[in-house]
Amino acid sequence: MHSFWRRVRYLLLCLLALCLLCIPLALAWAAYQAIDDQALLTAAPNVSPARVASAQRLIARNDPRKQPAGVLRSVQLGEDELNLALVYLASRYPHTRAQISLQEGAVQVRSSSFLPPNPFGNYLNVQAVLRETAGLPEVEQLLLGRLVVPPRLANPLLRWGLTRLQTHQNMEGAAAALDSIQHVGMRNGVLRVVFTWDDTLPAQLQAALVPSAEQDRLQAYQARLVTLAAAPGPRSLPLSKLLQDLLAYAAERSGTGNSADENRAALVALAFYVNGKGLGAVLPSARHWPVPAPRQITLGGRGDTAQHFSISAALAAAAGTPLADAVGLYKELDDAEGGSGFSFNDLAADRAGTRLGALLLTSAGQQRLQKRLDAGLRDTDLLPKVQDLPELLQAAEFQRRFGGVDGAGYKKMANDIEQRIAALALYR
Repeated sequence: MHSFWRRVRYLLLCLLALCLLCIPLALAWAAYQAIDDQALLTAAPNVSPARVASAQRLIARNDPRKQPAGVLRSVQLGEDELNLALVYLASRYPHTRAQISLQEGAVQVRSSSFLPPNPFGNYLNVQAVLRETAGLPEVEQLLLGRLVVPPRLANPLLRWGLTRLQTHQNMEGAAAALDSIQHVGMRNGVLRVVFTWDDTLPAQLQAALVPSAEQDRLQAYQARLVTLAAAPGPRSLPLSKLLQDLLAYAAERSGTGNSADENRAALVALAFYVNGKGLGAVLPSARHWPVPAPRQITLGGRGDTAQHFSISAALAAAAGTPLADAVGLYKELDDAEGGSGFSFNDLAADRAGTRLGALLLTSAGQQRLQKRLDAGLRDTDLLPKVQDLPELLQAAEFQRRFGGVDGAGYKKMANDIEQRIAALALYR
């Protein structure tokens, strides 16, 4: 009898050892199947001024704040508009490409993400088909690389993820947005989302989209701006002076941490201050922070130039260079339609600000800037001489003289601007 139970225990131990061995092997096999050497999507996102303008019109047309709270609302989005929204989202992750295709009663989502070094491959490619239901869509097909994930497994995982989202303490806004959605339908090349509008939803979403660590960083730089703006001196301050102090403070705060995150927060806080907007416009908690005293911030002696430069630097640091260029250019085209007119001077400030924002995200760029900070940062380090560039061009004159943004005249001027910026030591 004792011999029998010894054999049973031995058999159980062998089975346990086999299970422990099979689990990592199964996980390794799944990773091998899911990760590819080549990207499914390789084309860079197309973010043109026309597409940015289309997105702005779309937002204005579907602004739910114009409707009473508690009523059912619907938003209809075409395939191009959905893909533009994906560009905005993916711009936060420069190594990710995504694409949406609408089908009758379904939507196909494809994405490619470049992965850190690993023994399996370079890219995680995802292909999914979501099928319309009475409520939220469900997964009909899911492919991770070459790994097929059956719907009976994918949908419980999706529901589990949504439940986790709704119960996570830092994602109340996302949970509220999810709860407000009543139905998602796909018909005739249009995705239609039916939801119940709640006036508190924007604030909840904004808070959810900005991680608490990022909010703490922004608050630290706003507090620094409060101190700088309260210092005695002339009402007008050069942008380079503020930038010098904030970036030195960023280097001090980063220590052995992520200096790119600190630089990004510094640029965002600075941009909202220079442009006369409080961070409360995008971050509800910031409405209760101390506010810096208003000062006139200039670049090359001009306030509008400082505004263009700072907002483009923040956009580049936060969203990537192509998006910052497109938004900056759209702003100028909008001016030409009835504002101050198209200004190559402002466009130069947009492009230079974009260069600075992108520079601060790389270790080599940070080292180059640190040398300039040690020597003392000046306005002329940030922006070349641009006083001779044409400005105040109304739409008709801009079209006649430069052929619009696709014209040879415009391209020649834009190339000249890029050469002037590239000649500055900071951007070489």
